[in-house]
Amino acid sequence: MSLDSSIQYDFIFAGTGCASLSIVMRMIDSGKFADKKILLIDKNLKNRNDRTWCFWEKENGYFENIVHKKWDDLLFKTNELSISLEIDPYQYKMIRGIDFYNYCFSKIRLQPNIEIKPGEISFKEKEIKINDELLPVNNAIVFNSILNTSKKPQDKFYLLQHFKGWIIETPSDQFNHHQGTLMDFGVSQNSGTAFIYVLPLAPNKALVEYTLFTESLLQKEEYDLQLTQYIKHHLNIGDFKLIEEEFGVIPMTNEDFAPNENGMFNIGTAGGQTKPSTGYTFQFIQKQAQQIVQELITNGHPSKKINLKKRFHFYDSTLLHILSKNKLQGKEVFTHLFKKNKAAKVFKFLDNETTLKEELKIISSLPTKEFLVAGVKELIKML
Repeated sequence: MSLDSSIQYDFIFAGTGCASLSIVMRMIDSGKFADKKILLIDKNLKNRNDRTWCFWEKENGYFENIVHKKWDDLLFKTNELSISLEIDPYQYKMIRGIDFYNYCFSKIRLQPNIEIKPGEISFKEKEIKINDELLPVNNAIVFNSILNTSKKPQDKFYLLQHFKGWIIETPSDQFNHHQGTLMDFGVSQNSGTAFIYVLPLAPNKALVEYTLFTESLLQKEEYDLQLTQYIKHHLNIGDFKLIEEEFGVIPMTNEDFAPNENGMFNIGTAGGQTKPSTGYTFQFIQKQAQQIVQELITNGHPSKKINLKKRFHFYDSTLLHILSKNKLQGKEVFTHLFKKNKAAKVFKFLDNETTLKEELKIISSLPTKEFLVAGVKELIKML
């Protein structure tokens, strides 16, 4: 399919993942862009359940009507303890990738001003190519959600959050589907920070996910082995059927992402919207999408600055320093965090929404020596 050089696009989205679709949906709902020509490009058709987004939220969110399941009750566990987390006024929510894509594209395809093109995207300076064919950008505002993994500044930390999840179904009821396990560190920590989370979807069905924060991936068989052993020995389930599986890798880095680069606006993970210390992304993308659409309506273009309070970047850098240099185990850090603070306060902190007073209380609950030393070193770098 050749590109029509006569078409003048107003907005181009490279990649049609969560970030792009969250912006486009808000553009449609605003009613302010019906006369604008919009192009969406992606090599993937988004026709399978390739991921699951889990996040905490106080009220009904923008995508509330496609929330697959929500929990008011969560546990934090290790081999030594089990803590019932106080998460009110938050709920923990799950959105399935396929539900998100279907919901967005069913609405997008009804818009005569929006065009969708499949293809491999490549960048060279200020040029965009689809399947090696030059795309006429002209004066379009271009949003890019494709992360460039080739450049890694030497003075930054890079860990990978990698995970494999199974949705399993059992012949009889095995789960309290009103209660989820946010983190269970009762698995081997030999590879690095590792935990399981269990999110029951029904009395006989649950998502069981093995997650690690490490510098490199494991062999495929190791993920399956850890999941199998956990289900058998921790959940005491011997008979189950594997319904679905997912695998993902999220960068955990304190790299300074450029909001505007090569004439494009970076969004999503490519625009620094993944929380460096936890990997949570969905809610940060929603905040960015809301801000961008409001700026487009008000100013005609998005801001070239990332809306980020520097002190939260400092906190994230300090934790990445500790984990990357093995100063403390992730298990110990998160145990202190949830044992000594209400989970609702921790959630607010991890959402970058706390006051300095609230942050100091949370920070004081963590191992003083290790965090003080790492914090001073990171502060010197920042200054």
